[in-house]
Amino acid sequence: MDVLGLTIMIPLLPFYAEKLGASPTQVGWLVGVYALCQLFSGPLLGRMSDHVGRKPLLIVSQIGTLIGFLITASAGTLWVVFLGRIIDGATAGNLSLAQAYISDVTKPEERAKSFGVIGIAFGLGFLIGPAISGFLSRFDYRMPILAAALMSFTSILATTFLLPSVANVHRVQNEPSGPGGSRLSLVQWGEYAHYFRQPGLGNLLLQFLAFTFSFAMFVAALALFVERRLTWHGKPFGPEQTGYIWAYAGFLGIFLQGPALGRLVKRFGERALNRTGFAAYVVGYSLLAFCHSIPWLLVSTTVLALGGLVRPTLRSEERRVGKECRSRW
Repeated sequence: MDVLGLTIMIPLLPFYAEKLGASPTQVGWLVGVYALCQLFSGPLLGRMSDHVGRKPLLIVSQIGTLIGFLITASAGTLWVVFLGRIIDGATAGNLSLAQAYISDVTKPEERAKSFGVIGIAFGLGFLIGPAISGFLSRFDYRMPILAAALMSFTSILATTFLLPSVANVHRVQNEPSGPGGSRLSLVQWGEYAHYFRQPGLGNLLLQFLAFTFSFAMFVAALALFVERRLTWHGKPFGPEQTGYIWAYAGFLGIFLQGPALGRLVKRFGERALNRTGFAAYVVGYSLLAFCHSIPWLLVSTTVLALGGLVRPTLRSEERRVGKECRSRW
């Protein structure tokens, strides 16, 4: 449900903001301000979840997302959209807290497969969410946002009544953090430098930075890119067509990150799949840069879908190497 709410917004937000007078730079800042707020709130929510449990903080994060969607849907001016994004970012942590929860309750050798479940959720979300967004945007741009708010409310109910509370179950005696590991605050620069100096771990952190940096630019720019490059029945691409492109990518992601991921990890290893995913991103982004037709867009999207191998394998390897570092310390 969380991913559905997110993916409903992705193809719509640039067009929604442009309708309220946003420039391309301001559209980029709508993505950036969310990330900036998350930069401060994410470590704080993570540290709090180490002590009070993942579930309560996950509910807080989901409530913030719901409020952000409702404010965005009611926006009559651009600054209200920014306010909605700030509130959403200030409470952001749904995915990271869910990943911490999975790490808490799964064995190390099963984590890549378990993180792949989140990949399936992303695939389903990117299949259904953008399609919903594209269809509803034909009637009114606010309808997809209200649909996202409904999904967010459903996720709150699901977390409240269906998710077991497992905080402290596997907590090591006298260990201040939860089993998923403690979170650093943003200002602990010395501690961050310590992590980057660790053999193996620093390289993985740089890889994750490169992945998120490029993907964030892709998400922020794709709608504006296809709007200016491609046409559909003589008209520029809009949220409907952009939503269907995202849905196609989600359809491919379901196959790539489904049950086959565990078998691929066992056969080829996480590192080989990680490299394959990064290579797919390089080729896919390069193809997209020269895209001037719908068939070319579909080809580049297909190649980019292979990049979905990066996230579950990289996160699993980070967890494994991080655990080895903590045991040495």
